[in-house]
Order: sequence, then C-alpha cells, then structure tokens
Amino acid sequence: MPRVFCPWDLITPFVTDAFIGYGIPEEDAKICTDVLLESDKRGIESHGCNRFKPIYLDRIKAGIQQPVTNFEIVKETETTAVVDGHDGMGQVIGYKSMQMAIDKAKKYGLGMVVVRNSCHYGIAGYYASQAAKQGCIGITGTNARPSVAPTWGVDGMFGTNPLTIGIPTDEDFDFVIDCATSITQNGKIEYYERIGENVHKGTVITHDGEEFAGDAGEGLKMIRQGTAALTTLGGAGEALGGYKGYGYAMVVELLSAILQDGNYGLALDGKDENGNLVPYHLGHFFIAIDTDHFLGEELARKKAGEIIRSVRNSTKAPGAERIYTANEKEWDVWLYRKDKGVPITEPVQKEIVAVRDELGLTQYKFPWED
Repeated sequence: MPRVFCPWDLITPFVTDAFIGYGIPEEDAKICTDVLLESDKRGIESHGCNRFKPIYLDRIKAGIQQPVTNFEIVKETETTAVVDGHDGMGQVIGYKSMQMAIDKAKKYGLGMVVVRNSCHYGIAGYYASQAAKQGCIGITGTNARPSVAPTWGVDGMFGTNPLTIGIPTDEDFDFVIDCATSITQNGKIEYYERIGENVHKGTVITHDGEEFAGDAGEGLKMIRQGTAALTTLGGAGEALGGYKGYGYAMVVELLSAILQDGNYGLALDGKDENGNLVPYHLGHFFIAIDTDHFLGEELARKKAGEIIRSVRNSTKAPGAERIYTANEKEWDVWLYRKDKGVPITEPVQKEIVAVRDELGLTQYKFPWED
C-alpha cells in the first residue's frame, strides 16, 4: 500500500495537540505522543500512528479510558510499589511506574513497581529502553485482552503478553528484546487488514483445531468473536516448542495480576455480559536493576557490547549478509527515518485528517494533501 512520509516536526505536535483536544493534560499528552511515535521510529508500525485513533482516541470517546490519569500509589516500600491507574492513559502510567522503579534502583539497587487498572501502554520496549538509557537493566510486561490459546487449547485465554528486557551497552543503541509471547500480536493482524495482507499460516487456530491463513479482517473478526485464537511462540502443539511460549505468556499473566490483585484472562475482554464496552483494567509490571550497584555501569555497558559483537561476528549462514542482535534493526530503521519522517498509509491518513477536522486544528496541513 502506498505510504506518504510525514515529517517528525509536523506529526509530533499534531499528535500532542490531538491528545490535548481529547482532554489529556499537556505534559501527559507529550508522554503519550513520545511513546506512540517511538513505535514508528523503530519500525513497529502496528503500535504507532496505526493505533492512534482506534486504540486511544476512540476509547476515550467511548468512555472506557480516562484522559486524566489518576496515578494512585496503593502501597510503597523502599524497593517496591503497587499502583492503581484507574483506567487512565497507559503510557503515562507506564512512564511514571518505570521511572519510579528506576529511582528506587538507583538508591537501593533494585526496584519493582506493579500496576492494576491500566490501559494499553504502547510498545513495552519504550519502558525497557527508558531504564537502559539510565544505566539500569529494565524488565517489563503487560497482560492484554484474551486472544491467545494455551498449548492444546483453542480458546483465547490470555493476551499476547510481551516479556521485554532492556540492557545497557556501549553501542549507539542498547540491547532491547521486545516481543509478544504469542507468535504474532493483534496489532500486527490489524495492520495486515489495513494493508490488505493475509494472516500468515500458523499464527491463528480455529475452534476446530485448524490453522487459519486467509483474509486478515476475517481472522480478526473470528478472534474477536472467540471462534479463533492466536497461537503462542512455537505455534500450535508441542512439536516446535509452543509450550515454551505458553509458559512465558503465563509468567507475564501472573506477574501482571498476582502482586497487585489485578484482573486477568477473560476478565480483560473489554466487554460486559451484555456486550457493552467496559474498561480493560490491564496489569503491568516494571523492574529496574541498577548496574552501578554491581561493578558499575561503564563495565556493564562494555561487557554487554563485547558479548553482542561476538555474536554478530560469528559465522553467517550461506547467503546471509548479516547477523543482528536485538534492537539493531530498529536502530537501522531510525537512521533511515530520522530525516524522512513517519510513513503513513492511506487509511491512517484519513483518520488523521478526520481527527484534525473534528478538533479544528486547522494549522496542520499534511503532505498527502498536496
């Protein structure tokens, strides 16, 4: 699908002003914008502008997400905290929670903050990077609406549940592994629907146990109706290690609920028994480990760099040009896009224009309108 690049100095203030127009306080709106556009900077288009309107603005309009975030600390110790987000902006809750964990780690060595009653917090890698930039190892995860089946099951019982880790290095980019514990995520299938790409074989299983590999819109509809589900990392069954993805998904589900007394599984569906939209009440966790409390940030960064470079410099498979380590491809995307802007598909272009016109933000004119 043809895409038009929108300069960063145009899309950034527009997204911020649109968030403000939907009732989000200015400083919070800037955080939401930073998290949202970080996805597009890294090439993770399933979580960037593609989700700006349907996941955030539409949910505010529907009343299932609060534009003003009530960040309540329910319990706190020197190294831990429990936060209730009261269905506010997940990005704001995530940013504040990870920074709280980092601040505790800087003082005591380790910090962990858990959250209940939150909303979609964007790419988990943002928060792992937030920690790594400050010399900490950062770990985060979140539960999500149930759409993934357990090994040997066909019902969506838990979310795509990313388990994300950031480790500081001495390179231009830190090591950040940010991926779902499912073989793909809902946002990717939503993106496939927008660009007219079919669901990839092995990613969706139907109630009769068959793999679905057809139209992405139809696959998404089946998942929403509960007649199909995503598969865990490794795919259906145990032959390719699907039980491993299932196990790690459950780790994230447990850490997103048990320490903060949060919702889990089918309770995160976003609908009541009558099919009415309700808040998602998601749970997150954030862990920061300060490298200076061990043998020092400088040594940790240097050693991490040595390790990842040794892997990159190992023997490549025949025909392969390069071995990558986590966050390297995302860094390459940023180097390509930093002077070009964010690529916007036609459906998202229409959404952006509609939001602009709705809010009367007439000062903004976009490249695709020329």
